[in-house]
Amino acid sequence: MAFDGIVLKAIASELQQLSGARVDKIFQPTKNNVVIGLYLNGYNYALNICTDSQNYRLHLTTHSKANPKIAPNFCMVLRKHLLGLHIKNIITNNLERIVTIEFEGFDDIDDIIQKKLILEFMGKHCNIILLDESNVIIDSLRHISQDDISFRNILPHVKYSYPVATKCNFLEISNFDCFKNSITIPDDISELPTTISNTFNGISKSFIQHSIEKLKLYEINDYSMQELYNYIVNIISHTDNNDLYFETIKDKAGNFKDYSLILSSESNNFALNFYLDDFYYQKETSEDFKVYRDSVLKLILSTLKKYTKRLYNINDKLNSCENAELYKLYGELIMANLYRIKDENLNEIQLENYYDNNSLITIPLNPKYNISYNAKLYFKKYRKSKNALDVVSIQKSETLRDLDYIESVIFELENCYTLSEVSSVFEEISESDIFKEKTDSYKNKKNEKIKKSKLTNNKNVNFNPIKYTIDDYTFLVGRNNKENDYLTLKYAKNTDIWFHTQDIHGSHAILMLDQKPAPSIDTLIKCAKIVALHSKAKNSSNVPVDYCEVRYVKKPNGAKPGMVIYTHQKTLHINPKK
Repeated sequence: MAFDGIVLKAIASELQQLSGARVDKIFQPTKNNVVIGLYLNGYNYALNICTDSQNYRLHLTTHSKANPKIAPNFCMVLRKHLLGLHIKNIITNNLERIVTIEFEGFDDIDDIIQKKLILEFMGKHCNIILLDESNVIIDSLRHISQDDISFRNILPHVKYSYPVATKCNFLEISNFDCFKNSITIPDDISELPTTISNTFNGISKSFIQHSIEKLKLYEINDYSMQELYNYIVNIISHTDNNDLYFETIKDKAGNFKDYSLILSSESNNFALNFYLDDFYYQKETSEDFKVYRDSVLKLILSTLKKYTKRLYNINDKLNSCENAELYKLYGELIMANLYRIKDENLNEIQLENYYDNNSLITIPLNPKYNISYNAKLYFKKYRKSKNALDVVSIQKSETLRDLDYIESVIFELENCYTLSEVSSVFEEISESDIFKEKTDSYKNKKNEKIKKSKLTNNKNVNFNPIKYTIDDYTFLVGRNNKENDYLTLKYAKNTDIWFHTQDIHGSHAILMLDQKPAPSIDTLIKCAKIVALHSKAKNSSNVPVDYCEVRYVKKPNGAKPGMVIYTHQKTLHINPKK
């Protein structure tokens, strides 16, 4: 939806109910957000002012945000001048996206003081400006020089001037003829939203588009234009009527909302405010989640690429070490035949291979050196290749384990649906040496918002497994590697039953017996099906799921998070699609 002048007028109309509210608190959670805490008639309200260029808006909010430990300078200025004052009036300037909030109160010697807060919602030029009683700027969220924007200064101690309107004011249109004469009517009705939006202040293209759809207008003529004009006038002149105005608001799927389904009757006094609050909260949460997840995924994929390249180089070295035994053979054959070879420099020599029925073998030589020194060079190559083979084999084993762990982390991230879950994944990889180089330079601000679960007293573990109830048994599924470790090795009892997909990345799961009798095979199958659905093989038709008692699950020293070994297991083959 577009936060245009019509929406802003409706919001301000609702906020008039806050006249007389006292300013109790002021916060600035982010550089683009200011939240003013208000108290009125025994109730607390939070007025959210957002100046983000994409999501600028004004409304009451019930969604709290983490505040910085040190308040920004502009927040301190607002606290100094506004705390303790009361809202006198909330005014909109026609359909301009500008709101003036007037404050009034008493100073230390009981003299009346007045302040104004100007809220300008104009895309990338959004601003919050604090004025004194003479309309002189005390301070602003963004300082703007006339040289930067070419039409006015927004600087302290400068007289404030409103932006110059470049479009027509729809509120000055007295009748349909004036409306019709103000615009250049296009030939195609699909171009009408752009035409009207470009002509009048505060009217968005999406609003006109909805109006055309609502009225079922298919072509441009006097009748359709009259209908459109009447509808716009009706909406604008009844912005205090939420039942009418909510017809113009779309949900996330692009469908127009039914007002009666949006909010409970308890919220009707600020229905539009709280609807916008929920709408933008969901939108911003979704955007933040996508950006955060993609940035963490980029970090992980970059590490995966690095380790994949390392494995390629290791395999290349191993291939070069395969000739170690051949170098040893060349050296032995030369040394065994030195007594009958002339000591001279040659490019190659043919000797009998006594390991292969004395068949002839051609041995390449370095003509710079004599025969005996060539034998020494071959033995040196043999020792070097042999030593390298031992070291590189260990490196390959370690790299394969690291790659397996990285792939498990990618699986976790693909199954994250909230910021908290992504933060848990980042917290896990930031503690791993594999990702240390990347995570040290990556500033993570989301983890501060993670709420620790009440299921554990360990403050270093975010423990919030997925909980199922299966045939009166509690079945817990881990969400990430660290949680898997805690669930299996710390939380579960030795007699509980542990589940995991066989040789496939997935979650650890625990069937908690709690002194109940052993579960039936049907219960085990139900559990195994859930485990299969929480694995990388959830789309397969035949998934092997191992299960055993927790006592048989061990974690080797130095193993990566989520990596365990187990014995005494049994296997169920599950089709998770059924």
